[in-house]
Amino acid sequence: MISIRGFCPGRRFRAARRWSNGVLRQIAPLFRGDVLNVSGWLDEDKEGGFYQNYFSNARSYSITNFGGFRGESPQTVLHLDLEADLPVALAGSADVVFNHTTLEHVFNVQKAAETLARLTRDIVIVIVPAAQEEHSSDSYGDYWRFMSVGLRRLFECQGLQTLLLISSPIRDCAIYHLLVASRYPERWRGHFPVFGSVNKGHSLFRESLLERLYMRLIKVVHNK
Repeated sequence: MISIRGFCPGRRFRAARRWSNGVLRQIAPLFRGDVLNVSGWLDEDKEGGFYQNYFSNARSYSITNFGGFRGESPQTVLHLDLEADLPVALAGSADVVFNHTTLEHVFNVQKAAETLARLTRDIVIVIVPAAQEEHSSDSYGDYWRFMSVGLRRLFECQGLQTLLLISSPIRDCAIYHLLVASRYPERWRGHFPVFGSVNKGHSLFRESLLERLYMRLIKVVHNK
């Protein structure tokens, strides 16, 4: 049996989150109106800060959660199941829907994308792993890793056009995709900063994970 445990150990495990936090700090002030952090737990950025502070120009900021083994988050404003039908009253209830590393834990990921899209009046910001050590708990599974083209299609199917889709450039570590999609893309043309690692996630994933696993397999077979 081949294991990738230890592939991205210790201090390097959170490198992808630090990268995505850096991108969010640059783009979050662009957004005004009502921001909804879906499945945001305690809203912590795991660097000692809170995502609410990133959205410095928001009119309001709210957090949804679904519960679980960790109990109730005191920051929760709304209980929301991403695999259930969205209550009609919540459709279009936010200008910006933000969702950080949740979709890999939702088995019916297409339903979850539909729910996120229905919640927003305009913007969805999603961060998902392309390569990351498997992790689950008593409350949630770990079902998916995403390719950039698949992530784009998930939200195109919900009528949202991609404004920004970039991938963490850090080799030999977890890889995140960050997507920003809009219902009204013409409003946002020219508003986003230029990032250097546009859509490199698929090639980084191939080089840094699949190739290494293949080489390990070759060694195992050779040593038999």
